[in-house]
Amino acid sequence: MLIEECPIISVNVKVWLFWSYLRQPRPFRFLVGCIPVAILNVGQFAKLYYSTGDMSELIINGYFTVLYFNLILRTAFLVINRRKFETFFEGVAREYESLEKNDEIRATLERHTGRGRMLSISNLWLGAFISGCFVTYPLFAPGRVLPYGVSIPGVDVLASPTYEILFVLQVYLTVPACCMYIPFTSFYATCTLFALVQIEALKQRLGRLHAFQADPRALFRELKECLKYHNQIIQYVNDQNSLVTYICLLEFLSFGMMLCALLFLLSISNQLAQMIMIGSYIFMILSQMFAFYWHANEVLEQSLGICDAVYNGSWPNFDENIRRNIILIIARAQRPMTIKVGNMYPMTLEMFQKLLNVSYSYFTLLRRVYN
Repeated sequence: MLIEECPIISVNVKVWLFWSYLRQPRPFRFLVGCIPVAILNVGQFAKLYYSTGDMSELIINGYFTVLYFNLILRTAFLVINRRKFETFFEGVAREYESLEKNDEIRATLERHTGRGRMLSISNLWLGAFISGCFVTYPLFAPGRVLPYGVSIPGVDVLASPTYEILFVLQVYLTVPACCMYIPFTSFYATCTLFALVQIEALKQRLGRLHAFQADPRALFRELKECLKYHNQIIQYVNDQNSLVTYICLLEFLSFGMMLCALLFLLSISNQLAQMIMIGSYIFMILSQMFAFYWHANEVLEQSLGICDAVYNGSWPNFDENIRRNIILIIARAQRPMTIKVGNMYPMTLEMFQKLLNVSYSYFTLLRRVYN
């Protein structure tokens, strides 16, 4: 099965293949997509450096600058580690094809596949909607405003025809920028869902060990296969962690700062259009971060359930050699499979809540100082 044919990851893989971030690179796609977005981000940093506007303009420009810098780093990491991502996707496709043949796990596989595809497609639509808000907001703002504040040394970006040309270019670049940012989050979520399918398949196999009780040799072979499959799932989660952990660290470092700044801007804004736009920005940040932490938390919780699936079986009636091996599985399952931020802190909903609390605390402090 080709990676673009694997249903659970096909939506995101096809987007990356279209822009030539996977497989053989096509220079033309970079010339019309990735490279112009990177040049735009340089202009955004220049705008921040030379900025002399009010607080709201500074915060919005800072938000877009950090957002675009984030998506460029995501894409650069993907392109640099192109072969590593391809190998990972090929492993997903092989395992998916194998699980499809298992009648007992097929229903779970189809349910999680449907959920993953819906999540990927809805994320793209959400990204398209938010991106549409990005480029339509200047139409409601007083005076001339570009969708993304940029500065070009020696050029007045608000004078005609420079303003019109930059506006059209920024509207166009919003499309590849969306395709650089959204699929990475969807890839993370769908591959995490696939890890949950594999964990459920292992639990089912462990729950059926009693069916081999009459044949100790067959029982031992099945137990060895379960041990092997458990190690395979652990390796899968570790491989996924290596692909996302430093991007998650970048999100962690930038999330609190952007959320705090946007909440502050929302509290001092007196324009309805601006308040709606800021609300959409906050919603985008929260939805993307929640997708990371919720799915990582699910993997942790479900992996801890492996030892319960073994312990609740009839293993006390097995031979001593079998019981020792089962105890090994139980002991290994006590260490949950985790996806970490910068290979340091496990991503859990508790950590997400703490991050929100810290962001809100800094927001209230900033608001008090401003007042």
